[in-house]
Amino acid sequence: MITKILIRSYEVGLKFRDGEFVALLDSGTHYVFAPFSNITIEVVSKRDPWLQHEQLDVIAKSGALSGKADVVDLQDHQRALVWIDGRFSRVLGPGLHTHWVGVRDVRIETIAVQDARFEHKQLVSIVRGGDANRFLDVCKVDRDHMGVLYLDGRYVDQLEPGLYAFWKDAGEARVVEIDMRESQVDVSGQEMLTADKVSLRINAMITYVVKDARRAVSASEDARQSIYRETQLALRSAVGNRDLDVFLSGQAGSEKDDLIEELETNVRDRASVLGLEVISIGIRDVILPGDMKDLMNKVTEAKKAAEANLIARREETAAMRSQANTAKLLADNPTLMRLRELEVLEKIASTGNMNIVLGDKGLADRVVNLL
Repeated sequence: MITKILIRSYEVGLKFRDGEFVALLDSGTHYVFAPFSNITIEVVSKRDPWLQHEQLDVIAKSGALSGKADVVDLQDHQRALVWIDGRFSRVLGPGLHTHWVGVRDVRIETIAVQDARFEHKQLVSIVRGGDANRFLDVCKVDRDHMGVLYLDGRYVDQLEPGLYAFWKDAGEARVVEIDMRESQVDVSGQEMLTADKVSLRINAMITYVVKDARRAVSASEDARQSIYRETQLALRSAVGNRDLDVFLSGQAGSEKDDLIEELETNVRDRASVLGLEVISIGIRDVILPGDMKDLMNKVTEAKKAAEANLIARREETAAMRSQANTAKLLADNPTLMRLRELEVLEKIASTGNMNIVLGDKGLADRVVNLL
């Protein structure tokens, strides 16, 4: 019996005898005697640019692929970037790779992997291509951030915002991303004692920026948590050296400024060790316990009442002093006394009709003389 095998124009036949590769068959009609023949033909399509076979090494070394396919043999320290028809296709690892020629436009760029960091002008297309994740570790540093690069645990560089890729087999790459914008840390609900043993609850806030990204990553496991603890300890120390009366009375004055200055001084040096710069520290709230709040309200109420009473007494004293001065002036000047009496009569007359009843001569004479 004869088996007819048709190989189309976009196909190729792989001829084997007793399981070993013999030749490459071009397009056309081929006949194989069966069933006792020891010859087999495998038909593969050249639409897939890659020739994949378990005997690829034997086929490539036979020379049958000459002029029909290109063979790429990549060593352990080599990788290859593949473009098909002008578009990025894949990354090739170490090993033997064969692609057909004349069917599709295949371009291969071989790269020696010496450094872990991989840079390429078409990096965006490459990391999105097939098989890229098998060979590349890809990371992106966002806007307003800084990346701190470590290779095999050693510091290498600081990375500006952008896209980066690293060969997996060339070393273990790790990028720690740091936000370079202003940040705020709330130090809230802090229970602490003043110098006179009064319990307070204080809410504070610290604003800082990262000045040294490498130091911010290396000096502490968590720089944000570290600056929180430093502010907490500095706040506890500053409040513990002040009495409650001094502390509360100075909230709107120089005492508050002294407290803030002390906090900034204590925190700033430690922040610089962490790679941070303190911009400002502020106290938002000072909360007293319920019983202490009632007591302070009573004290404030008593102070206000005493101030009001003092003002009233000052006004009374001023009024009496004015009356005494007026009486002395009238006693020393009879004419001024007569004018004062006329003013009183004028006011009385202006309120309505004034009836004058004359009695004894003495009273009538005094009224007439007065008029």
